[in-house]
Order: sequence, then structure tokens, then C-alpha cells
Amino acid sequence: MGKTGAENLGEQDHTNLNEEASLLEREAMSADLEKLLSRFPRESSALIPILQAIQAKYGYIDPMAMEKVAQHLGLAVVEVYGVATFYNQFRFHPPGKHQIKVCLGTACHVRGGDIILENFERKLGIKRGETTQDREFSLDSVACVGCCALAPVAVVDEEIKGHMLPSKVEGIVLGFQLQKEKEAREKDKAGKDGNSESSS
Repeated sequence: MGKTGAENLGEQDHTNLNEEASLLEREAMSADLEKLLSRFPRESSALIPILQAIQAKYGYIDPMAMEKVAQHLGLAVVEVYGVATFYNQFRFHPPGKHQIKVCLGTACHVRGGDIILENFERKLGIKRGETTQDREFSLDSVACVGCCALAPVAVVDEEIKGHMLPSKVEGIVLGFQLQKEKEAREKDKAGKDGNSESSS
């Protein structure tokens, strides 16, 4: 069954609001980057410290940030990009609210860490190094978390999850979804309670 005109308009309004919010975010980030860059000398030797500062502040390095860094240092954007992509410490997607890291160290790999990673990718609809569109989840792999006896291991929001199984992947994601729904219901209830008190 097709959507009504009102439903389509509602979706368009939601999309427009998201685009406006994104534009405001980018404008704020641009001004913020100017301040951050002003603390660094205009020398190519400052490139990595600048990228680290941007990563520390935002959790990732936006393409716009690479352009501004290139302008500040008098480098080509491709040079900045080349350095940033060479080091695996740098991310190029905004981090999700919930960060999931799957260990692919030797013990975890032998015990199916790659299968756990594939299950997270399938369940979240993203690949390693990506963030879901709603920015709820980021997915990455790590070389080792030092918990080999618990292999395979995933680190979910800094909490170690040992002896991972595909069914545990489903449970972890479902747990976050249920928590989000609960928070939305509580927010709606608080909003309704606040509206009924103000109308009294």
C-alpha cells in the first residue's frame, strides 16, 4: 500500500531538518577548525599533530577538515589525505554512539573472530571502519585486546564481551535497540506530562 501525501510530506520535513542540522554542524565545525588550526605553525611538520588534534576533538577526520589543513599548511589535499590514510589511527567517518570493536588477534581469529565481525556487519548493515547512518553504531576491528583466554572477543562501548557467538551479536544489538525504544517512550511520556501540567 502506498504512502499518503501527508506521510510523504512528513518524511520530506524530516529529511530537510536533517539536512539543515548537518549544514549547521558543518558551519560550526568549520569555525571550530579555524581556531584549532591557529594554534599550530604553518609547517608541514605539524601535519600529524594537527590530524591527531582533529581526531581527538571530533572522533574522526572530515574531508572538509583535510581541505582546511591543506590550506593552512600550503599542501595539496591529496598529500594530507595520503598521510591520514597511511596511519590506521585516523578515522574518516563520524563515530557512532555505540562503538563496537571485534578482536582479530591470533587467538580470536582462530576461534572465529572474523565470523563475529561478519555477523556484526550483517546485523548493522555496515562494514568494518563504518558508522550506521543514524550514528548509533561504529564497527571496527582491533589487532588484540589482551583477553586471549576469552576468545573470540568484542569490545562494546569499552566493555569486554568474551566467548562471542553469532547469537550474542544479535543480543547485543537488540539490547541497544530496546534501550533506545525505552528512552524514546520515557521522553514522550515526560513531554506529555510537561504539556498537561502547562495547560492546567
